[in-house]
Amino acid sequence: MSGLPTAIANKVVDHVNGKTAFTEPTAPIMARLYTVIGSATAAGTEVTGGTYAAQAVTWGASSAGVASNTVAVAFTGMPSCTVVAVELYDSAGTPVRLWWGPLSANKIMNPGDTFQFDIASLSVSVV
Repeated sequence: MSGLPTAIANKVVDHVNGKTAFTEPTAPIMARLYTVIGSATAAGTEVTGGTYAAQAVTWGASSAGVASNTVAVAFTGMPSCTVVAVELYDSAGTPVRLWWGPLSANKIMNPGDTFQFDIASLSVSVV
């Protein structure tokens, strides 16, 4: 996943160029699943129903500009839907969208299914 929302991309560029400090996002970073993909300027349509809930992601240190999850991320009790994308948010009182991107393949879910990102299958990159 290499999609940074425009607001976050601007903050990263300004920080790296010495213009402004970038405040670290509030942990944990939460993965959310989507039935309609978002864009750099707008969030998609998040899954609703069943016992679906956003899930915390445990990240490893970055290497070559890429960081991946070090623990499987499981969404249990999914509703009937087709998951097409994932977005990552921080855990602030008003969560901030940090990353967005499509799945490598859409996933059709039946009621009660579990959707899972295995270890190292959810990655973020700036390269």
